[in-house]
Amino acid sequence: MIDRDLALFINRTAPTHLVTPFSDVARAAYCPRQLYYARREDDRTVPADARARIDLAYRYPALADAPDATLRRLPIRRSPAAYRRNLDRLRERDDYDRLIDPERERAFVSGKDCHGTVHKVLAGGGDTAGAAEAADSTDDDPPVPTVVSPGEPPENGVWEPQSVRAVAVAKAVAWEREREVPRALVEYPTVGAVREVRLTTRRKAAYRRALRAARAVDGPPSRVDDDRCSACDYREECGVGRRSFRSLLG
Repeated sequence: MIDRDLALFINRTAPTHLVTPFSDVARAAYCPRQLYYARREDDRTVPADARARIDLAYRYPALADAPDATLRRLPIRRSPAAYRRNLDRLRERDDYDRLIDPERERAFVSGKDCHGTVHKVLAGGGDTAGAAEAADSTDDDPPVPTVVSPGEPPENGVWEPQSVRAVAVAKAVAWEREREVPRALVEYPTVGAVREVRLTTRRKAAYRRALRAARAVDGPPSRVDDDRCSACDYREECGVGRRSFRSLLG
């Protein structure tokens, strides 16, 4: 077996195309053809409006007590009253203190296969799956990385590209810390919601498929024409005839 220090050295000095950005894996899970256009145009920037929505994830305590007039000026996706109710529910989470005061913020992390910015890394503090486990938590509990989405969550769970990105982030943090990281969180600060992503067999398989797809993109992949196209900035280049808005996958 290769020495881990040597493996880390190889990873950190290898050509960057061998270590795939988190955003590329998420795009590949959404649509490999979108990834092709983003790479061709070297488009890895997060739009200013999406950055403004992501920044809300670092302001929960102030937003929970903000007056209606302040909230109406912000890019939230709920009425002020509904937004405050959601943040009140957020305060009831066992990990709320760590969400508002994470161990690391906007940290660059490079794993064996993927790298990029992790919005937050929460210190270990138990598993929200059970109160007994949380009560028995210690400093040896694994860290919990979070992905902050500027968009709207689905009714349940998280969108597939965000699930894939959360797995990629968790695996990179695990590689860096040399320990298992069994779950991650996806935050939706424009609505005040946080969803858990466990690294199940199904999710890890979806991540591996997306990673292979991202690495296989050379020429333009096959075109699709479905609901995904309405959330894609490259619809005109792609040639689909659907109306669109700025992609919120981040």
